[in-house]
Amino acid sequence: MAATPRVSAVIFDLDGTLLDTERATRDVLNEFLAAYGKVPDKEKEERRLGQMYRESTTGIIADYGLPLTVEEYAEAIYPLYLKRWQKAKPLPGVERLVKHLHRNGVPLALASNSVRRNIDHKLLRLEDWKDCFSVILGGDQVPHGKPSPDIFLEAAKRLGVNPSSCLVIEDSLVGVQGARASGAKVVAVPSLQSQRQRYSIADAILCSLLDFHPELWGLPPFEDRIQGALPIEPLFLNAQIGHAISKSLHMVIAGNSTYEYVPDQISGIFFGWAKLEAGGVSRTVISIGWDLSLRTVERVMHIYFLDSCRKITTEEPLKLLLVGYIRKLQTTENISQALTITAEDQTIARDALNLPVFSEYAKLENGFSPGMPSE
Repeated sequence: MAATPRVSAVIFDLDGTLLDTERATRDVLNEFLAAYGKVPDKEKEERRLGQMYRESTTGIIADYGLPLTVEEYAEAIYPLYLKRWQKAKPLPGVERLVKHLHRNGVPLALASNSVRRNIDHKLLRLEDWKDCFSVILGGDQVPHGKPSPDIFLEAAKRLGVNPSSCLVIEDSLVGVQGARASGAKVVAVPSLQSQRQRYSIADAILCSLLDFHPELWGLPPFEDRIQGALPIEPLFLNAQIGHAISKSLHMVIAGNSTYEYVPDQISGIFFGWAKLEAGGVSRTVISIGWDLSLRTVERVMHIYFLDSCRKITTEEPLKLLLVGYIRKLQTTENISQALTITAEDQTIARDALNLPVFSEYAKLENGFSPGMPSE
């Protein structure tokens, strides 16, 4: 067996890795271009993911024929981004990992292609745990941005470690390329599920940081699972019942707000509660994944009702509250097989939902939350 890599420090990207800023600002360009009678090109915008700000801005102006200089464009669109950044939330597993590493004395750096001024505004969302980073670097503080290795080499230098002993966690392809060029180990957590196959140069590819195992990199292991279940920040979503797979297992049709409130990185076996529109609440296990076999990549969800429910009808609205995570999906090309909810998953969820750390959310079952999205 290969020896476990020994990592001395960890370097994180910001946008799409720590914070879900890319989803929070998804409509900014649409809103801005609409004033010029333009519509964003999805493929072009996906290729811009992770680019330096000036490179991205220059490309946007050229691609859409905007009558603006780079400076004029930046001045006009900046207030729109500033407002949306305040709504960005940490991605699943991020706060848990950052605080765990910091608590165990692992040096941490943040290295982003964003300019430093923008980084400081975004970090307001990290509250107290932004202080876990002893080094914070923006793309305007090094000669060349990603995919150049400059920012990772500088981060390692300021941390006082060799780049080869660093682990970089990135969501963008240009970030992964830059990290590899620096000699660091790389974990990719792609923000675009349709492009996962392009990340093969990374040492590991994860759906989310809920699946990160520090001990695989010579780092202190987590010890926060409770009887096989991991507490998570609650996720609320609206959906509809899809066709029945078996008596207690159904497909779930995601509502529009699912894509606003549930990050694209969410994948695996989760548990919580389901509230049906006509009344009745059931403990549930939910498997979530992405079907990459389709021309358009789609989120797929199955729900297993742990409690007896009255007859459930197709397309019946339901609200879901997810409070715990069990495991990642099994690797298979067949999405239906990958989404299989096992008897062990059911047992773990049933036992966990009786524990105070999870059962405290049951009090929210009457509508779940006053802040829950509505269609």
